[in-house]
Amino acid sequence: MSDIMIEVKDLTRYYGPARALDRINLQVRRGEVMGFLGPNGAGKTTTMRILAGLLAPTEGTVRVAGLDMLENPEEAKARIGFLPETPPIYDEMTVREYLSYLATLRKVPSGQLAAAVDRAMERCGLTQVAERLLRNLSKGYRQRAGIAQAIVHSPDVVILDEPTVGLDPIQVREIRELIRELGGEHSVLLSTHILPEVRMTCNRVAVISEGKIVAEDSLDGLMNLTGERPVYKVRWRNGPSAQTIGAIAGIANVSDEGGGVWRLTPAEGADPLPEVLRLSVEGGWDLREVTSDSHSLEDVFLRLTTRESEGEGNREGEG
Repeated sequence: MSDIMIEVKDLTRYYGPARALDRINLQVRRGEVMGFLGPNGAGKTTTMRILAGLLAPTEGTVRVAGLDMLENPEEAKARIGFLPETPPIYDEMTVREYLSYLATLRKVPSGQLAAAVDRAMERCGLTQVAERLLRNLSKGYRQRAGIAQAIVHSPDVVILDEPTVGLDPIQVREIRELIRELGGEHSVLLSTHILPEVRMTCNRVAVISEGKIVAEDSLDGLMNLTGERPVYKVRWRNGPSAQTIGAIAGIANVSDEGGGVWRLTPAEGADPLPEVLRLSVEGGWDLREVTSDSHSLEDVFLRLTTRESEGEGNREGEG
């Protein structure tokens, strides 16, 4: 059995004369969470609607769990769970009624229906609100219900379009934890333009800009692809001199950020952190903080997307 659960080849989509997607190629493996990154208008939503079987491509092929979406649409769609950016919520139903209804539409056998609904509610943290009307739930719980409807039929592939937009920080954290858990059982394609979401949930990333895939790799591979190296910020109370820090093996560059904080750029292929920690203890430098530069992924994203879009406008109005 193939480990490739989503396979997209030369996917192209036109809206009239405007080309929204330009010969996209993409693969998502079994059991991984793949981030689908891009600025607004890059083609993310169009791609995901095609993958979910809601929109036909102009050219190219889409295979889900080995099934061609155009040749076997019903079978392929049965392998997919889809959460659009605005969840399909029926306010007058309870959570249990809603999930039972959608599970029936997705042809879950009647003898397995109750168990499938209970399992989806448990996985999404909805058991305690099972009998409440959806209209009376918070946005966070409604989003959980949206994810539950996407997995109630145990699909091989789960497609999530901007699942944390509009949620408060606590709800965002809970949904991200749920997405990580889903990756252990399903192949997940997560569309987002929120970069911390990618760092916290994804195994690999595909970056789309102006309808083209401009990168597909692990996060580490993405950094290497653009020549970016991890940068560390280190704070000591009784820190050494710049000369002493610069002499530590594996450090290519040192800059003083003030307040006892130093910015350390490792040499290519080097990891100076163990030596920094060892010398901090031995030298009594009173190490207080070590953090990775949180802007490195943002820098990579901007480099990949702006170099594609220089001199061009957006090709579509969707995300």
